[in-house]
Amino acid sequence: QVQLVESGGGLVQAGGSLRLSCAASGSILSINTMRWYRQAPGKQRELVASITSGSSTNYAISVKGRFTVSRDNAKNTVDLQMNNLKPEDTAVYYCNADIRPYPRDYYSNYWGQGTQVTVSS
Repeated sequence: QVQLVESGGGLVQAGGSLRLSCAASGSILSINTMRWYRQAPGKQRELVASITSGSSTNYAISVKGRFTVSRDNAKNTVDLQMNNLKPEDTAVYYCNADIRPYPRDYYSNYWGQGTQVTVSS
């Protein structure tokens, strides 16, 4: 059973920093793209950042220059370093990944349970 577990959320003042981590566990053959999404109250879930297995990255315009996504392929983890946080960054942040679990020969998409990030003004 493949699982994604996030950690690192919390309450921070505007201008502060937080680092989110996500670990994939289970019988995993390989992981392709890993992503961070967020969902604020009353809003649709949006893609924040993504990173491929070759470490190519993409960011939402709203976080570019403030957030950095990274991964450790050996540990099956992905991190999101969030700097200069703003109240509008307040949301539940979700880890998402395309994973090939043993013994399948195709990738499936998995979600973590989410972690709350609250930025006070």
